[in-house]
Amino acid sequence: MAWLQLHLATTEQHADAFQSALENLGAVAVTLTDGADQPVFEPPPGTRPLWQNTVVSALFEQEHTPEQILNALAAQGLEAQASHHETLEDQAWERAWMDDFSPMQFGERLWIIPSWSEAPDPAAVNLKLDPGLAFGTGTHETTALCLQWLDGTDLHNKTVLDFGCGSGVLAIAALLLGADDTTGTDIDPQALIASHDNAHNNGVAESLTLFLPEQMPLDYQCDVLVANILAGPLVELCELLAGYCRPGGKLALSGILSEQADSVRTAYEPWFELNPITQQGDWVRIDGIRRTV
Repeated sequence: MAWLQLHLATTEQHADAFQSALENLGAVAVTLTDGADQPVFEPPPGTRPLWQNTVVSALFEQEHTPEQILNALAAQGLEAQASHHETLEDQAWERAWMDDFSPMQFGERLWIIPSWSEAPDPAAVNLKLDPGLAFGTGTHETTALCLQWLDGTDLHNKTVLDFGCGSGVLAIAALLLGADDTTGTDIDPQALIASHDNAHNNGVAESLTLFLPEQMPLDYQCDVLVANILAGPLVELCELLAGYCRPGGKLALSGILSEQADSVRTAYEPWFELNPITQQGDWVRIDGIRRTV
């Protein structure tokens, strides 16, 4: 069976109305995408900002025609700024999605391997992880920057804190790379569940302790701290994170755009000797060592 995919150009103000109307007209899927290369970074908690120019794409069974859909929308007062459509041939959608993900190497030793793939190097440090609820699989530059740093850090006999653990990928990588034990914390309970499941799948669940932020022990300190969140929270939490890292301990921060790097460095310099910034794409990593005095 073939499918009709209809793309409608509209504005931030009208995108939700188009989405609801298309769903009511029988769309089996509706997605909203950026229509003018206008990224949205660090929205306030509880908000869902859209792009000023938004493209609403709807997938219909082919019994529908573009003319019917556009006329039905116009009858509801919804006129797209522009539209186009295409026919998609049916395929094994699950397999097409899986084909987008293949084993990825980070540093010298570490690989992330989807469950349906064979490890290119069975003797390497292979972390099994499938794409999930946007909690991080290593595909984003910020995660890659942290994984590369962990791969190049001596973690043996070390304790590691993954602050904002998401999928747990950084904590699990640290364990597989030789850390004694790791702690993960995240504000989202679903992230803690994902982290535990991923640690179990990699045989390291017994060495990973998970907390909501308010559950963290007051006297907690670690040898290595990695935080891949966003620049704003990193600045706000600088004193807390510095307190979690014992003197002489190592720190790596990411989730930072290059233009935000100076503000984050300034926030952490009172406690850490910081190395030169490492950049990948538009994103950077800031790392260093906790001062002993």
